[in-house]
Amino acid sequence: MTRALITGGAGFIGLHLARRLVERGLEVDLVDDFSRGQEDAELASLLATGSVRLIRRDLRAAGALDDVEDAFAYVFHLAAIVGVARVVGRPYAVLGDNVTMLGAAIAAARRQTQLERLVFLSTSEVYAGTLAHFTLPFPTPESTPLTVSTLAEPRTAYMLSKIYGEAMCHHGAVPFTIVRPHNIYGPRMGLAHVIHELLQRAHTAGPGEPLEVASVEHRRTFCYVDDAVEMIWRAASSPGCREATLNVGAGEPEVSIGKLAKLIVGTVGKPMEIVARPETPGSPSRRCPDMAKTLALTHYAPQFDLETGVRRTYDWYRTHVFERQPAPTGER
Repeated sequence: MTRALITGGAGFIGLHLARRLVERGLEVDLVDDFSRGQEDAELASLLATGSVRLIRRDLRAAGALDDVEDAFAYVFHLAAIVGVARVVGRPYAVLGDNVTMLGAAIAAARRQTQLERLVFLSTSEVYAGTLAHFTLPFPTPESTPLTVSTLAEPRTAYMLSKIYGEAMCHHGAVPFTIVRPHNIYGPRMGLAHVIHELLQRAHTAGPGEPLEVASVEHRRTFCYVDDAVEMIWRAASSPGCREATLNVGAGEPEVSIGKLAKLIVGTVGKPMEIVARPETPGSPSRRCPDMAKTLALTHYAPQFDLETGVRRTYDWYRTHVFERQPAPTGER
């Protein structure tokens, strides 16, 4: 039986990836300290399949993965300190902890006797410095030279930890693939992403209340999580993706945040006015990956259009978050 280890496995992408691997016939071990990962019904359901095990572990501890088995064919490293609030509030921890956690994953990968691939989830933020200081091509290919932004800026810490992490993979003496996710969204992500935040505010808005939206002219492409994890799996299992760096996302359509807000209002089904607010500081005006290399190597293009993905996301959040009934407490 082919086995995979996923760090950050109880998180958003981690759990969806684990589910996809189980569908592909793999056995999966999830590593998580639950600083962000969720112990919910979806995790419990996955564990109940018998194909998934949970390892509670803080990857920052010395020798964190020294006791894991040595028969994993794939090690997916997703664990990291992420999120703008965390990055801005703890830039030093972001730098040190993200590198330490990747070091633990690489050390574990080196011990595997049947290792096919270490897969490192980097970030589209690695392109932010080039966008800020030079001319960034759109769509953006993986070959774009990377530029480090002002080191004193807290947000630089996350991007720099990922660039350093990519270098660690190149010099870590293990077969690797680096993926750079671009605006992945879907069920169970939390509410910090623009799609989930706007869905929540539109759903909870009262009659006549407008939907205030920042950065309405900024443009993005969005990738539904089911498409993203399929790309990640294909990148991991394809011989042509060994030692490759790949964008993971959707190359089209590129939509403005204002147009996205209109789609969300229509999905929620409320007659709401959209009111434009100032741009979000530090938010790039465009983000659009060139997906030609990923398509050529994985032979996979996104299957979910934006309308379908947003509808599926809203249906899940409406059931599990927005309108979830409290669990019965029993008679007293």
